[in-house]
Amino acid sequence: MSNYDVIGIGNAIVDVISHAEDMFLDHMGIEKGIMQLVERDRAEVLYAAMKDRVETPGGSVANTIAGLGSLGLSTAFIGKVKDDALGKFYAKGMEDAGTAFPNPPSDTAEAPTSRSMIFVSPDGERSMNTYLGAGADLGQGDVQGDLFDGSRLLFLEGYLFDKVDGKTAFAEAARLMKAAGGRSGITLSDPFCADRHRTDFQTLISEQLDFVIGNEAEWTTLYETNEIDAALDQASAVCETVVCTRSGEPVVIRRGDERVDVPVERVTPVDATGAGDQFAAGFLYGFAAGLSLEVCGRMGVAAAAEVIGHVGPRPKADMKVVFAQKGLI
Repeated sequence: MSNYDVIGIGNAIVDVISHAEDMFLDHMGIEKGIMQLVERDRAEVLYAAMKDRVETPGGSVANTIAGLGSLGLSTAFIGKVKDDALGKFYAKGMEDAGTAFPNPPSDTAEAPTSRSMIFVSPDGERSMNTYLGAGADLGQGDVQGDLFDGSRLLFLEGYLFDKVDGKTAFAEAARLMKAAGGRSGITLSDPFCADRHRTDFQTLISEQLDFVIGNEAEWTTLYETNEIDAALDQASAVCETVVCTRSGEPVVIRRGDERVDVPVERVTPVDATGAGDQFAAGFLYGFAAGLSLEVCGRMGVAAAAEVIGHVGPRPKADMKVVFAQKGLI
């Protein structure tokens, strides 16, 4: 039996991070603060224009899973990379970080390994330009059933819904996790993602998921309302646990009639890349251990605060030490 504490499934993307002034973003036609999908030619232009590059295995859920692995949980990430230089770099990086990467780099993938060019502004905001290469071609056949035996949590990435194959991979993974007696959840990923896949996401939340994590813009977009409480009312009526991060305002966590508001930690951002991903890691660490919603939320807030204090989407501090210092463990 595999007995993984948490299995993630999502886009396997190499993050390429660089600093850039707002004037540069305007000059290159980059919309600040959001994730934009780009084609291969555009990706090559942006990559060539980057300075002081930092490359790291990334992808939203992959970053979350890596964060959980650094906290000592047994983790696996299901993703797809091509058998090229970036793909080999990605697979090795995940394994070196302690997360199993069960699908070897593919020598039959048509597209190159996915990559995201992330430009960090002086105010710490990040503008992502993502080329969905081989990672977006993940499908049902890439989901290995034996990985789920004895496993506890499955965490899905909303971005993967941008292709039909991703939806089939999700459905198969959720089915296998339910059969294993575990719980499944998703990150909504992006307001535009929630808008593109509104019907599919709402059906998934009501029929297959036990927990959902999103920010305020994602939740209000998903349920087409300007009132966050109205959106969370709809979600919590059909899903056991819903979580809303609010960019500097207290995190809202709902479970049935229970509501917890968790204050955030004020930190001057160096690089906001990975803030949501590491919030999810901290939250799921507590969630997997069956801790209270308040403690889960405080763990998420602490992990997010750590990662925005430096360049890169994954924690540099030992988060178990941080949690202990805050009296959370």
